[in-house]
Amino acid sequence: MELTILILLLPFFSFLLLGIGGKWMSHRTAGAIGTLVLGAVAVLSYVTAFQYFSAPRLEDGTFATLIPYNFTWLPFTETLHFDLGILLDPISVMMLIVISTVSLMVHIYSFGYMKGEIGFQRYYAFLSLFTMSMLGLVVATNIFQMYLFWELVGVSSYLLIGFYYTKPAAISASKKAFIVTRFADLGFLIGILIYGYYGGTFGFTPDTVSLVSGGAAMLPLALGLMFVGGAGKSAMFPLHIWLPDAMEGPTPVSALIHAATMVVAGVYLVARMFPLFIEYAPNTLHMVAWVGAITAFYAASVACVQSDIKRVLAFSTISQIGFMMVALGVCTSMNPHEGGLGYMASMFHLFTHAMFKALLFLGAGSIIHAVHSNEMSAMGGLRKYMPITHWTFLIACLAIAGIPPFSGFFSKDEILAACFQYSSVMGWVMTVIAAMTAFYMFRLYYGIFWGKENKELHAHHTPHESPLAMTFPLMFLAAVTCGAGFIPFGHFISSNGESYSIHLDPSVAITSVVIAIISIAIATWMYKNAKQPVADSLAQQFKGLHKAAYHRFYIDEIYQFITHKIIFRCISTPIAWWDRHVVDGFFDFLAWATNATSDEIRGLQSGQVQQYAYVFLCGALALILLLVL
Repeated sequence: MELTILILLLPFFSFLLLGIGGKWMSHRTAGAIGTLVLGAVAVLSYVTAFQYFSAPRLEDGTFATLIPYNFTWLPFTETLHFDLGILLDPISVMMLIVISTVSLMVHIYSFGYMKGEIGFQRYYAFLSLFTMSMLGLVVATNIFQMYLFWELVGVSSYLLIGFYYTKPAAISASKKAFIVTRFADLGFLIGILIYGYYGGTFGFTPDTVSLVSGGAAMLPLALGLMFVGGAGKSAMFPLHIWLPDAMEGPTPVSALIHAATMVVAGVYLVARMFPLFIEYAPNTLHMVAWVGAITAFYAASVACVQSDIKRVLAFSTISQIGFMMVALGVCTSMNPHEGGLGYMASMFHLFTHAMFKALLFLGAGSIIHAVHSNEMSAMGGLRKYMPITHWTFLIACLAIAGIPPFSGFFSKDEILAACFQYSSVMGWVMTVIAAMTAFYMFRLYYGIFWGKENKELHAHHTPHESPLAMTFPLMFLAAVTCGAGFIPFGHFISSNGESYSIHLDPSVAITSVVIAIISIAIATWMYKNAKQPVADSLAQQFKGLHKAAYHRFYIDEIYQFITHKIIFRCISTPIAWWDRHVVDGFFDFLAWATNATSDEIRGLQSGQVQQYAYVFLCGALALILLLVL
């Protein structure tokens, strides 16, 4: 495992090389350097995973936790110190595979998609920084190191979302993402400090915790504040507002952010701190479940009416991340047979979702590359022009809808089984949301590849299939999506000596598949044909609801009202007036009074000897008269 350090160093050096010397390189050279480096990182990640999972297990049946590198950066006490290192365990090794695979596909895909773009070298430099930041986050040996790389992920996303810095929309979106996630990260930082003080450690496991007086009562608060940071990064309601606008960045960036890096960081945080949640804050964990369920339902509702294909996928990501949070939140034990099924289900869905969501976003990029528009009104009938994109996109839609034998079926079935194990209410809520997922994804599919063809637009620019640099990642990810469900994932994720066995709950699986097929049939009936009278009639009949969902239920407008009308106008403006007129006025008065007084008395220091003698004589006479009288 000595070479694992190169998994972080290689993309970092690539960032430095392309960032500093990229302007003297051709596009082909810069892209080749970035892609070859990521290829090497992917190979190292696969080798690390093979060596790790093929090593003998411990006596209790679990995989060992390895720390190939670790050194103390800032010591405070014997147990409390800031360390930097690399930690390898089942979920961190799994994340190395996910991040390196998706990032490599994005690098290859960008050769075709970003061809001829101004700032091509800068784009690849930012991709390398983003990948390095996320890799450093998942192999962190402690929560403080995770926070350092967490903030680097935020900086990287700001740079990539605002890549087209001449576009006002991209500038606004990058600032929005940065500011919203910084507010959430403030909660994360406070939680880390509380945890470090009362827990006496920055470690991830309960056996490293050394509670001070009252620490048991404070750890739920600390873990809850850490979840606030995860909720911001993973776009949980109501901190989701930055993610749809992040679509202003290049489409390959959207695939990287939504599939393998930024948005899954919050899920990974909760999974990494999972033993502590179970031990000290089980009620907080259940709060995580309901936040995830609300987020999943809200995002699915909005996705059902969006017309921008990237925004449909953005809200789909928010909804699917909600599924992962729910799976973690419904756990009541570390033991898979005693309520711990959701932990494995969440990690399994994170893995499968990364592959088919990257496929969906890269497929959307291929479509946008062909028609030069994000709107479904510019599409329709594209299946005959773009066969590879069509079939790979269909595979991803079937996977996310939960249709067997595609990977999404297996992971989503595990989540639903865990939800029903927790409570029937949660199980049926998530089943309904899964049905909504199938509906809006096939509404998107039919709107793009079937439906009414925009012949007027196509007459000026005939759509065509993307080049091999773009279609190869689509075919590769489609193959992974078809086969990932058959990976014995539970074999690799184990805890307390108990393996998480993947098994199909027949009642849950059959019910979810039947409901998904019904949802797909409804979407087919409503959207497959060129004319869509049923959809138009429903949109007109429920005009207010449709408009509200299209405008994201006005959450952004509510934020604007609260910030501009209440905080800025009613709080900030009066405070600014008081600062300018009272505080500044008082100190301006002191300065004026000092100047005016000095003007009046400066004659006393005139430098004229005769005047000094005259004043001295008058003073002496005054003292004599005072003494005499």
